Amino acid sequence: MSAHVPSEDLPDPTHTTPHGVSDETVGALGQLSEALETVDQARGHLYAFHQLTGAADIKLSEAVTSLRAAGHDAIAETLERDLVGRNVLAGRWTFQIVEDYDDNYWELFRTLEKDARDQLVDGRRHLYEARLKQQERSRGNSGHEATPEDVSAL
Repeated sequence: MSAHVPSEDLPDPTHTTPHGVSDETVGALGQLSEALETVDQARGHLYAFHQLTGAADIKLSEAVTSLRAAGHDAIAETLERDLVGRNVLAGRWTFQIVEDYDDNYWELFRTLEKDARDQLVDGRRHLYEARLKQQERSRGNSGHEATPEDVSAL
């Protein structure tokens, strides 16, 4: 059975390097994109920290209620007074940490990465990876199409 090869088996134009852009520039933008992806991953962990800490505080409140019901009022009082609802950093709950990270680091990183792409490659994303895809894929084989449109043309 022969594979159907679309007539255009080319990458999407938004994933082709503009004329005159050097390999070094594409590589540097790939590194910048990778750094942003790492920041996005760190942000996800920060949100997980936020949610887990909130869930722990709710469970702590439930434990305080259970300790009171079991007759351990002094321990329950200490936990409620000193730990329930406590700031995790000086003056901050986790939502404030997330907001500061987003406002003062993540948004700026995203903006500057986009500005670099806009200035150097007409805003195109993932050019380094798009080049790798073109080099690595087996043209004409199912699962190796250049674009989603090539799959629907089969």
